[in-house]
Amino acid sequence: MSHRVIESEWLAPEVRRLVVEAPHVVRHCGPGQFVIARATSEGERIPLTIAHADRQARTITLIIQAVGCSTRQLCALEKGSEISDIVGPLGKTTDIEHVGHAVIVGGGVGTAVIYPQATALKAKGNRVSAIIGGRSRPYVILEKELGVICDAVYPCTDDGSHGFKGFVTERLKQLIEQAEQKVEMVLCAGPVPMMRAVAELTRPMGIHTVASLNPIMVDGTGMCGGCRVQVGGQMLFACVDGPEFDAHKVDFRELADRLTTYRDQERVAKGNHPCRSGAAAEVR
Repeated sequence: MSHRVIESEWLAPEVRRLVVEAPHVVRHCGPGQFVIARATSEGERIPLTIAHADRQARTITLIIQAVGCSTRQLCALEKGSEISDIVGPLGKTTDIEHVGHAVIVGGGVGTAVIYPQATALKAKGNRVSAIIGGRSRPYVILEKELGVICDAVYPCTDDGSHGFKGFVTERLKQLIEQAEQKVEMVLCAGPVPMMRAVAELTRPMGIHTVASLNPIMVDGTGMCGGCRVQVGGQMLFACVDGPEFDAHKVDFRELADRLTTYRDQERVAKGNHPCRSGAAAEVR
């Protein structure tokens, strides 16, 4: 069953937003869950966060960064084209409760992960603050959309071209120290070094912190073992036990090492595939 692309637009350099028909996913999905998509019937399986689900329209929104060949194929899709396969929803939904003040932290396309969490947290009556980051202003995504949901949104850029100049962790530290209402929970998604830094910041403060992990994943059902992660000394699978875990228990060093496993093969694939040229090359 193919899935028609209803909307397609660039959100940032190398970051594409696709709204896709997926009625079987919309019926059951919740915040924190993901799908596995293939651009063609012979394509690679790519795990992607469900950034938004529209039950009335029966569509899901995928936000993809063009990194390798398969994500570039997905990013090249225009309105009216089709994605060969979408499997899901997969993973566990975010455990959403009323905690008081929750801070969601997104780095780059990790902001797509925290967007549905913001909606769910607000629906539970929480105060929700969002800290989102990018290299420069063009790379900060979903600021306007989060502004509609959250009580406050704090954009950060490495070069100071927009919002706070510096890393999201620096802004998080300021917010925790200066917030009128004590921060009780932090949810983060983005590059592994960022999530690790968030966990190290909140650990001595005793703030419950959750990280949405993005390890290598193949089948999404726990059969291949590709997405195994060490959490609290236990071997778990991100696809069925996560993708969200207590950030203070995650072995981020091992996760970072595993993410580089197929780097050489990806370089070869990019060099031999027509997706290596032109603007048709941008994704998560």
